[in-house]
Amino acid sequence: MTDEQTWPDRPDQPDQPDQPDQPDQQAARQPQQLPRPYLPPPRRGADWMFGGVYGTVLASGLLAALDQAGAEDTPFYDASWVLVTAGAAALAHGYSHHMTSHQAGSAAHRWRVLSRALWNEWPMIVATLPTFLLLVIAGVTHVDSHTVTAVGLGLNTALLFAWGSFVALRVGYRLGSALLIGMADATIGLVIIVANALIK
Repeated sequence: MTDEQTWPDRPDQPDQPDQPDQPDQQAARQPQQLPRPYLPPPRRGADWMFGGVYGTVLASGLLAALDQAGAEDTPFYDASWVLVTAGAAALAHGYSHHMTSHQAGSAAHRWRVLSRALWNEWPMIVATLPTFLLLVIAGVTHVDSHTVTAVGLGLNTALLFAWGSFVALRVGYRLGSALLIGMADATIGLVIIVANALIK
């Protein structure tokens, strides 16, 4: 009789094959995958159009405030302040959105989210460009400030009507309702015109 027949249960020759790992053991060995950090998408369509309304109202208010009776005409100075104020307002608006939607994550991810939130505010700055260009043209052609203010406020009121109507159409309103919404936005411009006339 051989040794293999005499000692069938030796430790170096187990009589049962190894059992496969249980599913829970396999899952425990695999590294857990953390959810990917959320990065807000860039604004599209009607989302960025609302920034155009904000920027146009801001430009109208700045144009009315910078026109001082009896003061020296400074169209280039006024144009620069329109852009600076629009940029500061866009930064503040984007940063406030970022803080209200703050999420846990790495420092690099937080900076990416903040950068995206600030970039989404570009329509507010773009909406002030008509007023900026009007002031620059006034500086080149030496048009008086009262005429520039009147033309600028009228232009921005028309732009508010266009912004409101276009946004309403994009989000699904019918033409009649969209025109009424445009008129409501244009009313903001009219209020600024009336206030400018009464205060001065």
